[in-house]
Amino acid sequence: QLTMQQAVLHHFPDAQCTYRFVHRDPDVYFTRACYEQFVASISQFSTLALTDAEHAWLARTCPYFTPAYLAYLAAYRFDPAQVTVAFVPRAPGSPDGRLEIEARGPWAEAILWEVPLMAALSEIFFATADTDWSDAGQDERAYAKGARLLGAGCTFSEFGTRRRRSYRVQDLVVGQLVRAERDHPGAGRLSGTSNVHLAHKHGIAPVGTIAHEWFMGIAAMRGYEHANSIALDLWEEVYPSALLLALTDTFSTRAFFEDFAADGARARRWRGLRQDSGDPFAFAPLAKEVYERLGVDVREKTIIYSDSLDVDKALALKRQCDELGFISTFGIGTFLTNDFTSRSSGGTEKSRALNMVIKLASINGLPCIKISDDLMKNTGDRETVLRVKDMFGLPK
Repeated sequence: QLTMQQAVLHHFPDAQCTYRFVHRDPDVYFTRACYEQFVASISQFSTLALTDAEHAWLARTCPYFTPAYLAYLAAYRFDPAQVTVAFVPRAPGSPDGRLEIEARGPWAEAILWEVPLMAALSEIFFATADTDWSDAGQDERAYAKGARLLGAGCTFSEFGTRRRRSYRVQDLVVGQLVRAERDHPGAGRLSGTSNVHLAHKHGIAPVGTIAHEWFMGIAAMRGYEHANSIALDLWEEVYPSALLLALTDTFSTRAFFEDFAADGARARRWRGLRQDSGDPFAFAPLAKEVYERLGVDVREKTIIYSDSLDVDKALALKRQCDELGFISTFGIGTFLTNDFTSRSSGGTEKSRALNMVIKLASINGLPCIKISDDLMKNTGDRETVLRVKDMFGLPK
């Protein structure tokens, strides 16, 4: 989110926005105790601040951050007044229900709420509403996953902050992945973690890519027809020689490639693509067709996969990319930081992670949407979704 914040400050310092929580499991409810602890936790965010040591480390580790941005980040404080949370009981007087969460404010400020709000909610939920689980054996499990990925020559990163079971679990997982890499030198590599704090703590790289909200906000403000191209060009103005991995599925990969294929020079400059929804095994063949039409050698291009990955899926996708000529890498989240079984089942049944997102809902009063490559799983204003689907010829 820090790279996103710097880009927003550069291009849209005055934009106002709303982020909104979506919980996708209709049969999972939050207790009042969970709600109350979550609200209490939000009030503590204002105490967080970048330390001098963290400031210096970011300056050394991330040369794409400008001194002006790091000074802004050092002065930044979360404003809990930007967040509203409502408990909606599933029946009058019910002890459990659903949560409505919104963060409103300047885009450059509110952008940092998404990830820590979900991480806090998940940790509190599994400490109050669902306690039928144990973290016994998590260290061995994380180490085994890392060892298997590394042994197969995979390059991968830990992407699990948003839906982690707890901070302790994520810290343990990252530590075990670092140990596995140390014990298994070879072709595989742990490229880093998207959690900047844990990257600093464990001495590995902070990693991440351009996110959906960048495309969503720009499309709402600048128009949808060529939103992908506009978003890529504005991003490249901020990061001309780093972080050039393009997320393809905000309004469907089909719509993305129409814009992407119109500028062969940009396709050469950008290091690769990120696949985050739809059929992952259909993605690389399609990307290869696009690159070859542009005369681009796919052996120079990377695909990062980040959608619901486990070890088996990552290894199968690596084999496909090896055959097609792509460099592959994997951003693995929930499978690493929220992979648990229930105690009541004796460890035979999964303890499900919360299926939740916080998405950009509006920018400067304009609705923001996401369509993705799961074409019936859309986010945001329905009328806008249908209009954009008509524009790109997508099924409704």
